[in-house]
Amino acid sequence: MTTKIMRKIVKIDEEKCNGCGECALACAEGALQIINGKAKLISEQYCDGLGACLGECPQGAITIEEREAEEFNEEAVERHLHPEPEIPCACPSAAIAQFAQAEVDPSPSTVVLKSMLAHWPIQLRLVPPFASFLKNADLLLAADCAPFAYATFHQDFLPGHALLIACPKLDNHEAHLAKLTDILKMAEPRSLTVVHMEVPCCFGLVHMAKQAIQASGKDIPFHGITIGVRGERKS
Repeated sequence: MTTKIMRKIVKIDEEKCNGCGECALACAEGALQIINGKAKLISEQYCDGLGACLGECPQGAITIEEREAEEFNEEAVERHLHPEPEIPCACPSAAIAQFAQAEVDPSPSTVVLKSMLAHWPIQLRLVPPFASFLKNADLLLAADCAPFAYATFHQDFLPGHALLIACPKLDNHEAHLAKLTDILKMAEPRSLTVVHMEVPCCFGLVHMAKQAIQASGKDIPFHGITIGVRGERKS
């Protein structure tokens, strides 16, 4: 049984919170996360009660209160921030492979590639559903690995799209599903394209996107693009 003591700890006013994520970024202990469009204290043990997040909240939704709570646990925070590596599973996403790198012409080039990214943030968990760049946009939801595998990701996929990125294997599926559903409801995008890797677990991003479309009740055109682990476009 967990012992609770009287101590200072953060309190979040969900009516004021707009899910911007500034507090989560400011919390060095990772005690705050954006879940279903609102800031949440995910564990009392992670909050030291010092309030570093207070000044980062533009809505004034965070205060410090004194109440019974679990003691701040530095060891728990350390495990939370630096979890023990899991034993690799046998699925293809964790299979070790090594390829010969493509040769690059070392001679000077007059071509200067520029970033096509038009907004920030891009992590699905950090983007608030009401962000202006999402409204009536053509959404591009990409698996975290896809931009690294596909050499011309910016040039081929980003123009004219609002980008969101997520990992279907390592991220919280339910939280991401809820966030994407909220985005589709509020932003009413023109279309949703998912760019994912060919490994089986990455198709979870496609499944999540289709679930979100259904849950949103919106008729949103959907398109899926598969990238091979060697960087080739498969579909």
